[in-house]
Amino acid sequence: MTHTTQEFELRGCAPTPLAHYLKALGILRLVAEQADPQAQGWWQHDTFWLRSTLGEDDLLSFFADDYSPTPLVTPWNGGSGFYPKDNDTAITAITEGDAVRFGQYRKIIGLCRSLIDELDLSEKPEGDGKPQLLQICRNRFPDDALLWLDAAYVLTEDGPKYPPLLGTGGNDGRLEFTNNFMQHLLTIMSVNGGEVVSSSRDSLAESLFADISCVRESGTIGQFDPGNLGGFNNGTGFEGTATVNAWDYVLMLEGAIAFAAASTKKLDSASSGVLAYPFCVRPAGIGYESAATTDEGDARAEMWLPLWDSPTTFPAISTLLSEGRVEMRHRKARSGVDFARAIATLGVDRGITEFERFGFHQRNGLAYFAVPLGRFTVRSSPGAEELLNPLDRWLDRFRRAATGKTAPARAGRALRAVEGAILQWCQRGNKEDVQRLLIALGEAESTVAISSKLRDGEMGSGVPPLPLLSPKWLKLADDETPEFRLAAALASVWHEQVGPMRRHLEPINLASRSHKWADAANDPAMVWGGGDLVRNLTAVLARRLIDVLREGKEKAQSDLLAPLNGRCWATLEDVHAFIRSDVDDRRIEALLKGLMLLDWRKVGPDHRPKLSSSDASTPDAAYALLKLCHLPRPLDDKTIKLSPQIARRALAGDLHGATTLAARRLRVSGIPPAIEAVYGARQRSLRIAAALMFPTSQHAVGKLQTLVEARHLRDGPDNASDVETANA
Repeated sequence: MTHTTQEFELRGCAPTPLAHYLKALGILRLVAEQADPQAQGWWQHDTFWLRSTLGEDDLLSFFADDYSPTPLVTPWNGGSGFYPKDNDTAITAITEGDAVRFGQYRKIIGLCRSLIDELDLSEKPEGDGKPQLLQICRNRFPDDALLWLDAAYVLTEDGPKYPPLLGTGGNDGRLEFTNNFMQHLLTIMSVNGGEVVSSSRDSLAESLFADISCVRESGTIGQFDPGNLGGFNNGTGFEGTATVNAWDYVLMLEGAIAFAAASTKKLDSASSGVLAYPFCVRPAGIGYESAATTDEGDARAEMWLPLWDSPTTFPAISTLLSEGRVEMRHRKARSGVDFARAIATLGVDRGITEFERFGFHQRNGLAYFAVPLGRFTVRSSPGAEELLNPLDRWLDRFRRAATGKTAPARAGRALRAVEGAILQWCQRGNKEDVQRLLIALGEAESTVAISSKLRDGEMGSGVPPLPLLSPKWLKLADDETPEFRLAAALASVWHEQVGPMRRHLEPINLASRSHKWADAANDPAMVWGGGDLVRNLTAVLARRLIDVLREGKEKAQSDLLAPLNGRCWATLEDVHAFIRSDVDDRRIEALLKGLMLLDWRKVGPDHRPKLSSSDASTPDAAYALLKLCHLPRPLDDKTIKLSPQIARRALAGDLHGATTLAARRLRVSGIPPAIEAVYGARQRSLRIAAALMFPTSQHAVGKLQTLVEARHLRDGPDNASDVETANA
């Protein structure tokens, strides 16, 4: 005889709170084991769906009339009902009852009592007594009762370990899970005839289908549903009391058993003391509204619970949970950040579409709550694995240093920024997130560079400089904004003798292939300080001119050029926007600190930011005159010899004097300008001097030359009275 398969929505089962997620697993498990082995379940529009030979009414009848509770016991816990001071009402009632559906429960309770008598225990075991009892239970329980034990604890060489899902072996503080489980069973059904109490049918409909019901028990569901723990504004009055639907509690613990097979295969000790449990990682205090670093020390763990949108049998789900395979670069994900990376890099398979992230955090005194921390979609973030993997070692060392007891507060903030940016990039994968991560890495590097405590560490365990980043970062982060192009141009500044831009921001030994830290106190190139962008760029310009003059003593003065070459170029329109203060200086500086970490020797044409061909605006006459006198290469067949006096005048705020000298230098170099001098305020002179640091293309330089010679300069902020022409 064939049975028609039906599909329907279990409206009472949602991904959050955790109790409702586990309830969905419990329903699927019980239906598959006790009614329809081919039953399937899946998640759709934030509710759980069931495909089975049972219809909605049949499902209600199955739980009301046929469901046999799984014998959940914890004889190793105080409050479990097995010891004189415990509340033993439920255990006694089940033992003395005769209902068929409690038959297995009675056998297990009897076995536990005999084991306690063998060990002559009059109270819960302490010290070595508890591991001994746990081992005996594991040896003597029948096979069909071992799933609960596997879900509650695992015996290892270092002693028993407890998965965070069930607290510390089936209890959380004073809340003993199994005793409460039995008490709720008593409110649902009779231990004698086995019939369901009439009022519990309404609470069953509420639990399965979210039907309205007034039947709730006083009590608590513990960490699994923080929203129903009572308190202010948790009820119709000013303050609500803790209530629970007895069916919710029962089905929730039945669902927790779904993680049992995984425990025996995958549970082990991690270096941080957090168990390597299926889809369970070390907590990361980032990525949610109430995130704080204190969460990491106080939390037990994080669990990322899978959501799937294809009908799947319980054995298949059990296999998925038993494997718990979330890997990145051939190792298990260890933290919430690792988990996000594994999702983004397709380290998770088996048809999972999303993960609901839960953290077991202290949120009410010493009580732990399963706090929903957000939903993460399984998606591929292009380039994430390739670009992040080379940073793993450095990130591990930085995390250890930044979370140390004596670490500066700035290091902790930088770590959170890096990990938060990784989480966002892996979840969304857009250019803004790549930029955010680059900025965070630049800030982290800067934090280490200025702290001898972080650089040196103890016993040589300090944090080294970041390894050079792949040029692919440049392409992935390019959002085609002036700020990004200007920052990339600055970061790419390089000269064979003077060195790259990076040496002005941090004490790094560039001669070493391993990029070791140098002595900051004895490095005169370190001129970048706490001032604004213009102040720092002018300081770098002055330093580079000094260095190139010192290095070029043996060269012919006619061959001396400005050390301002770069692998990326700024457009004249971008430079004009900088001089006019139409760009975000802080963002340029933040991007610079991240982009300077790239391996610029490997940057090619395919990596460079896209340059606009717009001629909407070009820099004014003063910039054109000064820039042509600070070129890193000859202009056509003419070499414009570097004259340091020009920059010195500009850096002193004397724009008229600087442009006058520049016009003379161009004339003697064979480029007679149409402009003799430009007047301007000190602040404008400084911004123009700072703008000289941006490398420009040969085409842009040629355009400046044409404009200077053809008298077609756009004056920008200048007016006619500011410019002295050759005919004046």
